[in-house]
Amino acid sequence: MIIDDHEVVRRGIAEVVDRAEGMTVVAEAGSVADGVRRAALVRPQVLLVDLQLPDGTGIELLTAVREQLPSARAIVLTSFDDDDALAEALDAGAAAYLLKSVRGAEITDVIRAVAAGRVLLDERTVTRRKAGHDDPTESLTPSELRVIDLIGEGLSNREIAERLGVVEKTVKNHITSLLAKMGLQRRTQVAAWVASHRHAGWRSESGH
Repeated sequence: MIIDDHEVVRRGIAEVVDRAEGMTVVAEAGSVADGVRRAALVRPQVLLVDLQLPDGTGIELLTAVREQLPSARAIVLTSFDDDDALAEALDAGAAAYLLKSVRGAEITDVIRAVAAGRVLLDERTVTRRKAGHDDPTESLTPSELRVIDLIGEGLSNREIAERLGVVEKTVKNHITSLLAKMGLQRRTQVAAWVASHRHAGWRSESGH
């Protein structure tokens, strides 16, 4: 069963699955409510679930379906390469976590493995990934963190100095220090880092 609110995505996956030997798409749904209702009717062996749905999350759907169908296996299929989402999918009982950039043949391989009882997502995977995603701002002082925020707002060194009530040389010292701690060379890299991290994780993102 495929649960994704983008009809084009659903149809594309359904085509790949239906062409694969020994597999049939028994139902499709575009929301949490519809997914829970249809899963109860068709009792799918494997669910492919998107994380973001119009009326909630794929995690909520998995939790609800697991109560009704404890033997159903679940695969999260998402565009979010996000450690928090990965950990939540594991907690909700997902057996695999696939990104939407995956090739069709890989989807069917994973469905087969999960249907056969294999778990491709485990605590070790999540822990290992988190270890490789250390926060480069962890060792910064409160002043340096404030400077990073203001760089992200597009302020010049002089404007940052005025905002913080310090001399411009102090701001330059902060920047020299935070660049060294973050492993960066230039101020522009700090601005780019802020732009790429200024969100509250997969739950607040829009689109797929």
